[in-house]
Amino acid sequence: MAGDSDSKFIWMDGKLIPFDQAQVHVLSHSLHYGSAAFEGIRAYQTKDGRTAIFRAVEHMHRFERSTRIFGGSLPYSSEELILAMRELIKANGFSSCYLRPLSYIGNETRGLKLPREPKMRVALATWQWGKYLGTDAINNGIKVCVASFRRPDVASALPWAKLSGNYLNSIMARREASLNGYDEAILLDHQGFVSEGSGENIFIVQGGQLLTPSAGGVLLGITRDCVFAFAKKLGLTVKEQSMTRNQLYEADEVFFTGTAAEITPITNIDGHRIGTGKPGATTLTLAKLFDDSTTGVAKDFAHWLTYV
Repeated sequence: MAGDSDSKFIWMDGKLIPFDQAQVHVLSHSLHYGSAAFEGIRAYQTKDGRTAIFRAVEHMHRFERSTRIFGGSLPYSSEELILAMRELIKANGFSSCYLRPLSYIGNETRGLKLPREPKMRVALATWQWGKYLGTDAINNGIKVCVASFRRPDVASALPWAKLSGNYLNSIMARREASLNGYDEAILLDHQGFVSEGSGENIFIVQGGQLLTPSAGGVLLGITRDCVFAFAKKLGLTVKEQSMTRNQLYEADEVFFTGTAAEITPITNIDGHRIGTGKPGATTLTLAKLFDDSTTGVAKDFAHWLTYV
């Protein structure tokens, strides 16, 4: 049965299905081999009481690219899927929620060899999800560790795509962090440079400048992109470059970005206090601008909202 935060309906292959009837065969290729693409999207209640999906177009374009990268193609256009998300939110009566588009391969294909054009199935789910890294994270920051698990090497992974199979290392890193008393993990790449969190991009603030790992080996996050836009508005410089563990410890501020995490300050890494040990001014300014953008307060970014 659905929990209190779950929905009444899930959209599957063009139809609204009651939550408990939304099922996938146990022999689904994607279940066995990770051959699925997904997105994480949020819808927010805006200042005027309406509900708006945040950056729906950008998320759907990435969803399409992620599906295409292993040979699949979505049987629906981005416009059709955005309309389906709007209908799904209305059907479930949510004013704010998290949305999970998923493209996957059913049980028609067995073994590792995929057909040239695998048949893709599509599902859209939604549920109510609060602050991913805790309700007090914005006020107190979170405590993280550098994981022993590395971000999959760019030579053998597809870091720009949100593929289910990419996330096993992230699961293990997050589990390791949790078992050791931390809120989240930071993964290094195979050269030992800072890559990203288990499901978030990472920024540091040093000397009034924002630094973030280069785009080549990290997921090109939508919230990450928001920070670039906010920095331009605020007159801040953002540099993409290789970052060392040493720079994490010495940073004035560190924060995560992501659809689930939004903008979350990090105040402790591996037992090292970051800056003053409290969320920094730059992080809080960016977080406030992000909140204003999702709720329609920031007019400069009103084009990011798709109203339900």
